[in-house]
Amino acid sequence: MASAGVGADDCVFVGEDPDERAFAREAGMRAAPHPVFTFAAVEGRPAFWARIEVPADRSLADLEAIAHTGEVVPVHVASAHLVLVMATARGVAALEQGGFTADLRGEVAETTAFLMRDDRPVSLPEALTHVSGTAKETAEATLRAESAFTFIAGALDGPEQSVASLGPAPGGVYVAAAAGTPIEDLHIAEAKPGHTERLLPDPALLSRPGEAQVRGFADEFANGVPSPETVAAVRAAITPAAMRGHVARISGIDPLVEGDPLKVRSRDAASPDNALVVSALARRLHDLGLTVRRHEFSWRGRRLSNVEAEFPVAAADSAVLITAHLDSTAARGEFFDSSGRPRPYDPALDPAPGADDDGSGTAAVLATAECLSAMIAEGRAPARTIRFVLFNAEEQGLVGSKAYARAAAAAGDRIVGVLQMDMIAGFQGGTPTMEIHTGSSVPGPVVGASDALGGLVAQAAPAVAADFSLQALAGSGDPAAGRSDHASFHERGWAAAAVCENFFDDTAPATGTRQYHMPGDTLLDEDHDTDYAAAIARTVAAAALTLAGL
Repeated sequence: MASAGVGADDCVFVGEDPDERAFAREAGMRAAPHPVFTFAAVEGRPAFWARIEVPADRSLADLEAIAHTGEVVPVHVASAHLVLVMATARGVAALEQGGFTADLRGEVAETTAFLMRDDRPVSLPEALTHVSGTAKETAEATLRAESAFTFIAGALDGPEQSVASLGPAPGGVYVAAAAGTPIEDLHIAEAKPGHTERLLPDPALLSRPGEAQVRGFADEFANGVPSPETVAAVRAAITPAAMRGHVARISGIDPLVEGDPLKVRSRDAASPDNALVVSALARRLHDLGLTVRRHEFSWRGRRLSNVEAEFPVAAADSAVLITAHLDSTAARGEFFDSSGRPRPYDPALDPAPGADDDGSGTAAVLATAECLSAMIAEGRAPARTIRFVLFNAEEQGLVGSKAYARAAAAAGDRIVGVLQMDMIAGFQGGTPTMEIHTGSSVPGPVVGASDALGGLVAQAAPAVAADFSLQALAGSGDPAAGRSDHASFHERGWAAAAVCENFFDDTAPATGTRQYHMPGDTLLDEDHDTDYAAAIARTVAAAALTLAGL
């Protein structure tokens, strides 16, 4: 601004990162959390967080029609009847004129929204135990939200940290956290994995462009038994030794790059090693002959990158995505200062090897890319584009995959299905079990299409993991619904499934890792089983390659 010779108050900074908006305001600029609100910022009109109720005689399509032409941007679709949005007073007025009810919950300013799930049981007062089903559900949701927010507010005791409740959310509470508030670091007691979800503004949350695509693709999922040639290729390339080698390099057992002595300590989004791992993964995928791109996004004032590697097919009707998350955390570990006193986890310094979570999934994506490369070298060619995507900052609330899926929706990408692998090496013994998660709270065609995609994975298992027990977990009751990167694609209407070790399903004692989010999640841990991981990776690879026409 100084070099341009203009006054700060004549400029509007537009950005969704609250830390960046706060910095812009410190410089005297006006700020807007989304381009839709630029004119409002010029006029000094604030944007608000608002809960929009969709009455029975209105639909999400009706809401979209108003939002598309007004100062309204959705950030989360809780159900067909409730949407959390950013909106100006002008946008709220347009919604109310259209028959919607708006509940304002404070200015957006320098805050961002999160969904914090609380898995603790809720005890209703005696007076509410005999009320109707809907009233009981409402009471439970209210009490759960209050309990979750009480925990969050109590855990944030720093002078620069503030958080406000935006009301009940699916399984927990919506909160607006001020810039600099480490909301992603909070862990509610008894919380299941993936309980924190950062919410990003995106008009495609209402339009859900993937819905039109899944209607045309779902029938294909029923006929996806892998060919003998594909089974042979998968068995040859995705071996326990290959899986071990990849995990060893990205979890600090072996040097990250052959010929270089550097060993990484962590892939946490706040660790300096994270960027080194991103570069190494991008190089490895490029060396396989794939077209590699880094998809950048902002988080806590940092620029992070997802890694995408593509084998494009000219005139293909769609792309198959094979995915995992590349970052790690050891936030559940115990750490001590030089005097032996307990201290919080320091993601910039403390080790977070993440061999299982999600080094195992990352290794599976790399091994599948190697498998495809070998098949191409032998003269085979897919009918669909194949993309290998490694998401960053999954541990910070699915930030990387949400940014990627939002960009894919804006670009009009056609995606037939997304197969995510998140923790596939943890095995304590007994009957090997593979969980296939397709559940989503998002209504519409995505539900049936994702279930069918999960069925495709199940069809591939007998050829490459015959001794495995399969757990197909679907519907809104799926314990992994909304809790891994596949959910970012569900939100936009695409078919997606997450495959993992026996970790989420609590109907029987789990056999997955006991080192979840701890510094003990290493390749040398007794629960880390590369034979088990290779079998799951082969299953997903066989399903994905079959879907791609190989």
